[in-house]
Amino acid sequence: MKQHFALITGASSGIGFQYAREMARRNYNLIVVSNVDEIYVKAEALCAEFPSVEVVPMVCDLGTSDAARILYDSCSEYEVEVLINNAGVYHDCDFIDDSEAFNKLILNLHINTPAMLVYYFAKDMADRGKGYILNMSSITNRIAVQRLSTYASTKAFLSSFTRSVHVELRYKGVSVTCVRPGAVDTGLFNISPFATKMGLLLGYIVKPEYLAHRAVKAMFRGCADVTIPWFWNKLLMFLVALLPTCMLRLIRRWGIF
Repeated sequence: MKQHFALITGASSGIGFQYAREMARRNYNLIVVSNVDEIYVKAEALCAEFPSVEVVPMVCDLGTSDAARILYDSCSEYEVEVLINNAGVYHDCDFIDDSEAFNKLILNLHINTPAMLVYYFAKDMADRGKGYILNMSSITNRIAVQRLSTYASTKAFLSSFTRSVHVELRYKGVSVTCVRPGAVDTGLFNISPFATKMGLLLGYIVKPEYLAHRAVKAMFRGCADVTIPWFWNKLLMFLVALLPTCMLRLIRRWGIF
């Protein structure tokens, strides 16, 4: 029986489910985590597709302050060789217009929980001299984006945090990778069908299975950072960097975005 496990958070849909499939193809047993019972249905689907892989579903609310410790303790009988911090939320809303509950949720889910999961699991990986960690950031991590103040800022934390721990852990046998995707065809961003079709055709929107494959490949290569898709996201970052704050205020005032 295979002893190594890959733990994937936010695995009940979208990118997280594709991460689970990608790791199963690489002969890893799976611990798939979500805050909804749908994870049990997805676990059955994974077992059917990959009958030689053990799939352990877990329901855990990762938006609470002690979620990382609870999840780590729940995995005590498994040897987690790969940790994929994928769970997250997205909401297009001004910071002060959003609810207190949501702002606490996103701060826990994007900062506290992934950082502490790295803290707990990376210690075990370092003791064994082998491990892989993947943290999901975003191309918004370098943009001051109105209505995405908490989302972009928390993703900036994940990028900076990942780079730091990558340097700290690399020579202990643990590789830590930050993934910064742009638009992904998951329905999360409410993009129209026509815009989605054109985006996929031109390459500035990618399928979640493509992102998962590229990201996992970069993780196993030991990359500290990977941007997907590369060209369009790099171009966007260059153009946005040219905009001064006064121009951003005008864009806001005129209702362009």
